[in-house]
Amino acid sequence: MPLDAAPEIVPSTCPHDCPSACALDVERLDAHTIGRVHGAKSNPYTAGVVCAKVARYAERVHHPARLTRPLRRVGARGEGIGAFAPIGWDEALDEVADRLKATAREWGSEAVWPYFYAGTMGLVQRDGIDRLRHAMRYARQHSTFCVALADAGWRAGVGVKYGTDSREIQDADLIVVWGGNPVNTQVNVMTHVARARKQRGAKLVVVDPYRTGTAEQADMHLALRPGTDGALACAVMHVLFRDGWADRAFMQRYADCPGALEDHLQTRGPGWAARITGLSVDEIEAFAALYGRTDRAYMRVGYGFTRSRNGAANMHAVTSIPTVAGKWRHPGGGALYSNAELFPVDFTLIRGLDAMDKSTRVLDQARIGPVLAGDPRDGTDRHPVKAMFIQNTNPMMVAPETRKVREGFLREDLFVCVHEQFMTETAAMADIVLPATTFLEHDDIYLAGGHTYLQIARRVIEPLGACRSNHEVLCGLAERLGADHPGFRMTAWEIVDATLRASGLGDAGTAAEGRWIDCAKPSAEMRFLGGFGHADGRFRFRPDWSAVGRDAERMPALPDHLAIVDEADDEHPFRLVTAPARNYLNSSFTETPTSQKREKRPTIKLHPADLAAAGIGDGDRVQVGNRRASIVVHAEAFDGLQRGVAVIESLWPNAAFEEGLGVNALVSADPGPPYGGAVYHDTAIWVRPA
Repeated sequence: MPLDAAPEIVPSTCPHDCPSACALDVERLDAHTIGRVHGAKSNPYTAGVVCAKVARYAERVHHPARLTRPLRRVGARGEGIGAFAPIGWDEALDEVADRLKATAREWGSEAVWPYFYAGTMGLVQRDGIDRLRHAMRYARQHSTFCVALADAGWRAGVGVKYGTDSREIQDADLIVVWGGNPVNTQVNVMTHVARARKQRGAKLVVVDPYRTGTAEQADMHLALRPGTDGALACAVMHVLFRDGWADRAFMQRYADCPGALEDHLQTRGPGWAARITGLSVDEIEAFAALYGRTDRAYMRVGYGFTRSRNGAANMHAVTSIPTVAGKWRHPGGGALYSNAELFPVDFTLIRGLDAMDKSTRVLDQARIGPVLAGDPRDGTDRHPVKAMFIQNTNPMMVAPETRKVREGFLREDLFVCVHEQFMTETAAMADIVLPATTFLEHDDIYLAGGHTYLQIARRVIEPLGACRSNHEVLCGLAERLGADHPGFRMTAWEIVDATLRASGLGDAGTAAEGRWIDCAKPSAEMRFLGGFGHADGRFRFRPDWSAVGRDAERMPALPDHLAIVDEADDEHPFRLVTAPARNYLNSSFTETPTSQKREKRPTIKLHPADLAAAGIGDGDRVQVGNRRASIVVHAEAFDGLQRGVAVIESLWPNAAFEEGLGVNALVSADPGPPYGGAVYHDTAIWVRPA
């Protein structure tokens, strides 16, 4: 391309684990090279905005450490790239298939555990691993890293996973961001908040345990103790009933038991909640009054506050608030957590659902450490996992109880194949490593949690070196394993086309030409004015938790503070939140130089009074630990949280910590009720001078 020529702009979609699924305009410099990445101005939600880490995606796709050819381990597990030697694709796939076959013969097919998550959110490249799993009767996966707790709480009340259209944020007079930090994690939300503030004078309230980048922009920040959101929600509803802001007519038509809820909340007022949350009575009263008197009150509910043992109960309590106040009546009112169930996509072909045997065992993703350690609670003491095929995730960094995860991967009797873009800490534990494409190098289809657009994206540049897409690798293994399913005889683009047609959404070519399909329902329907997602159309203040998950006995009958968290005590006086850093996204972007430079080093944010009491100075090295592990970080004096609260923004590689052990070593793999889910923000710790 001539130096003075404008770059070609090619459409795409961001694949990363973020609700925004941004529509992208990519500068293509030639068939192998990109320049800057821009948010698509023509998409009403993305609106020309994209986060900085994706804008500089050339750093990642053209990174010199990208894997470019298959590798076989010839050294010790965990040593990194120097422990591997290159091999050919046929040799690599033959070896993986032979080892999976041998495992199935000796131990049964369920001793093989295909393992994946959201390294890409593209449906074909992410979920196709399930097709191989089902065709071969391998162990199934309960995906619990991110949304299990939040899903359970939202569905318990609302009944279906969608909510008020995010484009209506700009029509709101009050936006409540509860348990999320969109400045770090979904910047497009802030674009729509800014419009509402500029055009309508809207107020922004943030509920979060610490002063995040989002909270810094808020008119009101409620810095409550971690895991106490249910108590705050109950007190807000108490005030709504007490002061005449409860919409009794709305509840009479759309809710199950408003009278029982009102009686229940009599003893759960601001004074009660203040003792639990650490907020003042005045703060709670002011928030409740602001919310109560504002018709167009939009609640954007995040994931963070649900990553606690009581997370599902917290979500249910918070989502009860707009129902008590009848905010769903008003354009720009109501709530949104995720629109994942808005899209009418038939997953049969992509996931091989027509081949699924529901009698095969299900293993909990977030409990990979205990699973590989043979924990009797997971049934792997008698029926161990003997082989793993891993795509789209890096459990050595992202899974709880890192020590157990590491010990599991160090087992000599465990065969591991990892398909990855970089030599991650998980890839370093593998026997065979296969080089993977990025989203710019393959075709796919994308849904979104944060908006209503289904998007189609074609390959932008050619794959680097010998990299192959997830779909291509699955097809290569299927051929060698004898896995018979039509999806293995189709290209990724053919699967996109067939899936759209089966879903009544037209053909892939037409969809790609239009870039996206808006799957929004009419505004009133997305605000549930035709009824909520349960069969009778009513919101459930009193959910049937047993219909949500098997561990229902611990759940509260009505919205409440569920006191089952890892409480602080004399030995562990701090409650730790492991919130997402602005320049990383789970374990992605931790390899890019600009992100590393901006994040600097792992730190723990503590109140200055707590540091002084412990004899620790700002910037000092400290040891942070509990019964599971200890790590070394630097202290940061930070007055934007309560005493007794600690925050380590993550996710840093284990190797970034002095002792080679990262923050998830402190986090328990215990599942939160009623349906499981990782409890990343529910950890009691001690902090001492290092």
